[in-house]
Parts: sequence; C-alpha cells; structure tokens
Amino acid sequence: MEHQRLHPHRSIEPLADDVFSLRGSFAMNPMVRISRNMTIVRRGAELTLINPIRCNADCLRDLDKLGAVKHVIRLGGFHGADDPFYINRYRATFWAPIGELGYQTPLIDKVLLDGGELPFTDALLFCFKGARVPEAAICITRGNGLLLTCDAIQHYGDYSQNNLAARMAMPFIGFPKRVIIGPIWLQRATTINASLRPEFDRLLKMKFDALFAAHGTYLAKGAHAGVRAAVDATFDA
Repeated sequence: MEHQRLHPHRSIEPLADDVFSLRGSFAMNPMVRISRNMTIVRRGAELTLINPIRCNADCLRDLDKLGAVKHVIRLGGFHGADDPFYINRYRATFWAPIGELGYQTPLIDKVLLDGGELPFTDALLFCFKGARVPEAAICITRGNGLLLTCDAIQHYGDYSQNNLAARMAMPFIGFPKRVIIGPIWLQRATTINASLRPEFDRLLKMKFDALFAAHGTYLAKGAHAGVRAAVDATFDA
C-alpha cells in the first residue's frame, strides 16, 4: 500500500486555529472517483494527520512548512490506503481503533479508546461501541467545537471532488446534499438485530457547531442540529 497513486486534490486550507484541511479524492474503481478529506491538527511545532490522503510534492512542501508530521490517525476501519506513505516518510506514530481494519498495515502504535488519549489537547475522543467496523470521531473543543469524523457522519454541501459518474449517482444511493449518517458504513457496521442509535445519541452529548468528515464538504455552523436531524431521519424511518 506504500505505492498508492495520487488522485486529484486541492491545496491545504485553514479550517480553524491550528486546524487545516486537504480536500482530495479516491478512485473506487476505474469509473467512479469520490471525495476524500484529510484534517491536519497542529500542536506547537508538531502535526497530526487525520484520515490521511497522499498529496503531491508541492502539497508536501506546504505541509512541511506547517510543522513536523509526528502522528497519523486512522478514524475508520475502511480507510488507510495512504497511511503507510506518511508513516514511512516521517516515521510518525500510528493511531487507530482496534477491530476489523480493511488495511492491515502498518501495525498500530497507539490504540484509540473511547475517551482516551490523543496527541493534541483541547479535544475529546469518541469511539463507537458495538459497531462491527471500528469507527472513531474527534471533537475539538476550542471555540464552538469542531467534530471530525470518518464514514459514520458525513456532510455534502456540494459534490465537488467527485467525478461526473459519482456526482450523478450520489443523490440516488443515499448521499443527498445535507448531513447524513453514512448508509454504506451503517449497513456494514450494524450487528444483526441491534441498533447503533444509542451511540449516536451519546455522541450528540458533545458540544460542536462545525463538522468535517473524511468525505464531503466542510460545514462551518449548525452541525449539531444537522447530525441530530440525520440521526432522527435514519433511525425513525
């Protein structure tokens, strides 16, 4: 997995104080390319990459100007194609939840545990309990709060970074332009005769107003209400 090819991406952009985004894409197959996002959190001179996506040489130079990459965090079990690139390049510490990971390498250095340790301050770690596929979220508590997610919670203000085939399909396969509970993730993560709604209700006890997921677009305000509406629409249907 160290030799994943590059996919189209934008430049690094600021999201909040010492938080940056890189919006890119990932080829699901030769016909469909979907959006994919990386979050960069800076603490002093150290950087943490969350939901990593590989970027080009110009972007790597911009990344190095921000600080020294010391940590890589994989929030979701379906992600990880580009983790080895950054871990090998920077000899970074690898953080991930334990469970059925789609990408088995590299070996986890630090296990993500609900309410547990993170490599930066002013943040809370949430891990979904009882999910068949490991999934975590991070709430950065500065300001009004920023929720960082992987596949479980997504937001689409538009379909940018998706190619034409994906943009045409998205509304019809459960990815409308709003905050959603990821339908593919939910189907694969839910145990038979069980519900993950209590976990989403528990997540909603955290305070946040903004949302940035591993897919979709940044939501600057109203995210808590958006997630609540998505939970109700998904589990009350």
